[in-house]
Amino acid sequence: MLLWLFEQLAGYHSSFQVVRYLTLRSLLSVLTALGIGLVLGPVMIRKLQALKYGQAVSSYAPEGHAKKMGTPTMGGVLILLSIGISTLLWADLSNPYVWIVLAVMVIFGAVGWADDWIKIRYKDNAGLPARKKFFWTSVASLGAGIALYVIATQQPNPTQTADMLDVLIPFFKDFSIPLSLIPLGIGFIIFTYLVINGASNAVNLTDGLDGLAIMPIVLVAAGLGVFAYLAGDVRFADYLHIPYVKYASELVVICAAMIGAGLAFLWYNAHPAQVFMGDVGALSLGAMLGTIAVMVRQEIVFAIMGGVFVMEAVSVFLQIGSLRMRNKRVFLMAPLHHHYEKQGWKETQVVIRFWIITIFLVVLGLMTLKLR
Repeated sequence: MLLWLFEQLAGYHSSFQVVRYLTLRSLLSVLTALGIGLVLGPVMIRKLQALKYGQAVSSYAPEGHAKKMGTPTMGGVLILLSIGISTLLWADLSNPYVWIVLAVMVIFGAVGWADDWIKIRYKDNAGLPARKKFFWTSVASLGAGIALYVIATQQPNPTQTADMLDVLIPFFKDFSIPLSLIPLGIGFIIFTYLVINGASNAVNLTDGLDGLAIMPIVLVAAGLGVFAYLAGDVRFADYLHIPYVKYASELVVICAAMIGAGLAFLWYNAHPAQVFMGDVGALSLGAMLGTIAVMVRQEIVFAIMGGVFVMEAVSVFLQIGSLRMRNKRVFLMAPLHHHYEKQGWKETQVVIRFWIITIFLVVLGLMTLKLR
């Protein structure tokens, strides 16, 4: 919106043209989302407290978690609001990728909100029925996959279409999994569905300690923002042997908004947390990261950078599988962060060490740009 306004004003004075630069708009997006989050944070926390939207704590949770009982949850609404406003203000709204990411954010956010609300309102830990959750998240992820496939097929030449559909293999030059060869985009759409839903659920499983999920989200968003910037510039893409994606550059503005909104939320979510993001935040932010990873064709690198999310999800699968097949535990408790708590690590130790791991993995993911 503001981009359009400044473009109109540029016709009267050339100094307004500076806002057209992607780097400036990205910085403004960070500051806008950060400012909105910091200002509205206390207001939202007081509102959630007044509504008694407090966190329930499982009886199986590690010792020390009982004190978290009643802490306001559904704070993810603040994150999504900050991202949405900042994106609408500074992104180029003629870019279809912007609207696809926002649509994914809204639908997954709505599913998470309904899940949180049912848990709180009816004291039902099951939350939203699994069938409804599966249906609406499938609608969003499949819809995103279909939209991206249609956009790819509308490109002027087959090479660009293939670049927007094939899965890039890091560490190898010009080597990819040719999903573009599968008729009707079935392979690409299914793969997109798995990435978006997998990322959404993995982030949700990670969100179990104060500040544990939000900082890795910020770091991975920053990493994906770098890839979006490079993939959206044909010169950088050609030099680095990564796919050129016509609409990818505007995703930098969204990634910047996620960074700003995430840091603002961390201000209130740092130990001891004043608010939790809830499913409304975790499901939607994970889905957004997965969608952006698909758009910039860096799904495997995304799995590397988001290795903490992957480890958390895998720990749950291994624990459930082992209990069902062998009636034995692999971990003291799953997800993985609870395992380390049971081993005697303090909550802040687990959180900060997982942050350090994420920093290492994001740097490793960025290194794939040259290690090929």
